Amino acid sequence: MNSAARLPSGRRASSASIATGTAGEAGATSSARAPSAPGVSEGLDVLHVDMDCFFAAVEVLDDPSLNGRPVIVGGTGTRGVVAACSYEARSTGVRSAMPMAEARRRCPSAVVLAGRHDRYGEVSSELHSIFHEFTPVVEPIALDEAFLDVSGSHRLFGTSFEIAHSIRHRVRDVLHLDCSVGVARTKLIAKLASRAAKPTASPEGPRPGPGVVVVRMEDEIEFLHPRPVSDLWGVGPRTAERLNRYGIHTIADLASLDQAAVTRLVGRAAGTQLFALAAAEDDRPVVADRALKSVGHEETFATDHYEAGSLQSELVRLSDSVGDRMRAAEVVGRTVTLKVRFGDFSTITRSHSLKGSLLSSSEIARVATALLAGVDVSPGVRLIGVSVSSLEPREAASGRQLELLDPNVTSAVARGDVDAAVGAIRDRYGAGAVGPAAVVGPTGLRVKRLGDAQWGPAEPTAPDSAD
Repeated sequence: MNSAARLPSGRRASSASIATGTAGEAGATSSARAPSAPGVSEGLDVLHVDMDCFFAAVEVLDDPSLNGRPVIVGGTGTRGVVAACSYEARSTGVRSAMPMAEARRRCPSAVVLAGRHDRYGEVSSELHSIFHEFTPVVEPIALDEAFLDVSGSHRLFGTSFEIAHSIRHRVRDVLHLDCSVGVARTKLIAKLASRAAKPTASPEGPRPGPGVVVVRMEDEIEFLHPRPVSDLWGVGPRTAERLNRYGIHTIADLASLDQAAVTRLVGRAAGTQLFALAAAEDDRPVVADRALKSVGHEETFATDHYEAGSLQSELVRLSDSVGDRMRAAEVVGRTVTLKVRFGDFSTITRSHSLKGSLLSSSEIARVATALLAGVDVSPGVRLIGVSVSSLEPREAASGRQLELLDPNVTSAVARGDVDAAVGAIRDRYGAGAVGPAAVVGPTGLRVKRLGDAQWGPAEPTAPDSAD
């Protein structure tokens, strides 16, 4: 089959991919449930599904009065960052990870909303349930995206092309939200294809995207090479800047070098990976139920903290929530990492590994506090974080005597039992029902919740005026 698909208007699609959409969408080649042409899905069993402006779209779904308006979700304070924004906001230059202050300047008419992680989590659970209707091999990447391996689903649901469209329709029917799907042989190409399938922002309003983009094996290089080198996994801003200084701007530029030259620029491990990806070589499988590697929480403060005492109470608060999440996940860990970011954005980390596993939030806090004692906080701390890694299933550590951090306290096992009791109370009566005394504030327990201030502190609430 010719690799350039005929569009209804008589124009031809890029030979590097087949863009397909629902009826009425720009660039559509067929209706959503039309069968794929022979060979289109052969060997193309990796799908990447990505929701369109997920957080902002959920806010519009819950409040239809926001429809058609520029919506920005994120930290609403001066130190906040943009988590997501609608296409109307994107048309003014707003983008994810942009400082909220800059986003407000670019789009003064925007509706700025604090993120609701709990709500997004609810919708995400429904979304991933839809994915599992089509295949058990689902690798979650974030609340709003996942890789799917559909190699075992063709007999029930048709070609990968048809499955991609069926997923889009199912998401629209059940969640009333839109998603974009990339179909390819590998995870890298599928992810880039889903990006190519998305709508685009314009001053006149969102321009519909294809919805589904299929990249066939013979078209991978043509699809991949014109893209910026930053599109490759492992190329962050610093690596991209370094490569750009050497005249490497596109993936084709990188692919034109030999592997030895690439490793000299970015190191052996990264160079080997990038050289393979630039040649469209990506053998990473879609992995369902990936093992949890770490659990952590961090907090950005509205103003810098200069005293260790106030930071210690924050560490207790963060450690309490880290321990609670570990209990819910039925894991324990051995390594505690403290993260400190100063007012000038310089960041340090300090870690300590124990011989035995940590079973309690109090132990996590004890290690984190000890690590903080070795840090000079007088320059002013902007952000602090606590995480636990070297995780293993909780049952693997049961019955094992753990290392004691303080000989004057009860055993770590007993502290773990206390955490279990606290968790049971919270499960029944809510997170704010019980917790460490150190985190009690004027309004009660200041429990750190997943996603709470994830994108920076919120705008301070103005005090009530006196009567």
